[in-house]
Amino acid sequence: MKFKTINFKVENGVAFIELNRPKQYNSLNSTMAEDLFKVSLECDDNPEIRSVLLTGAGEKAFCAGGDLHSFYEYGSKMPAHLKEVTTILHGAISRFSRMNAPLIVAVNGVAAGAGFSFVGFADFVLASSNSSFISAYSKAGLTPDGSSTYFLPRIIGSRRYMELVLTNRVLSAKEALEWGLVNSVVDLKNLKSEAIKLAEQLAKGPSLAFGKLKNLVHNSFLDSLEGQMEFEARMIAESAKTTDGKNGIDAFVNKKNAFFEGE
Repeated sequence: MKFKTINFKVENGVAFIELNRPKQYNSLNSTMAEDLFKVSLECDDNPEIRSVLLTGAGEKAFCAGGDLHSFYEYGSKMPAHLKEVTTILHGAISRFSRMNAPLIVAVNGVAAGAGFSFVGFADFVLASSNSSFISAYSKAGLTPDGSSTYFLPRIIGSRRYMELVLTNRVLSAKEALEWGLVNSVVDLKNLKSEAIKLAEQLAKGPSLAFGKLKNLVHNSFLDSLEGQMEFEARMIAESAKTTDGKNGIDAFVNKKNAFFEGE
């Protein structure tokens, strides 16, 4: 599959997605939103894809947020255009969030606006030591999108989230790690190799169980204790019916390494 604003390939069960507008700091325009939606469907539907790695081209920015220059060109029609772009983008985020394959985001540089939001719906986040995070929305007189208000307050807490979106202060990679926004911080030169290593490791895991796990975690924010435990009971029973579930239990009982097929 070829796209205009992203690079995409699948190797060893890993889908590699690279935001590819480096001259614009990988900022998001309508074309990128459409490309992300299409590639999210592929990642969700293709059983050969068992983990997904998302990063940005270049070393300065992961994603600088929405391309305000392109939005500005719509003049009086800009509000309608923004609604269209966010609707398409949100469709992509929904797919990425609910697909079986774990999503790893490797932040290489600035993550602002929508780029900041992308960190929220990832399952695992690696950041380069030179990376930084900023909401930036209210600086342009706008409110957040891209699932920012859903995931990020749950990850770092509403108090810290409000601090970032109201003041637009820059959060360093070190602070992001301390706040639990990212899982690890590595040197920029090692970011790609570390991210690929993790993606390939997860691609060898029980994909269907991973998908159920993601659903369980998302549902936990909405359900009661009893409702969540009922969901857990159903999911673990369903997992035991899968090929990977049977192989995993057999491997444990017979003290051998488990081999998961994603089925």
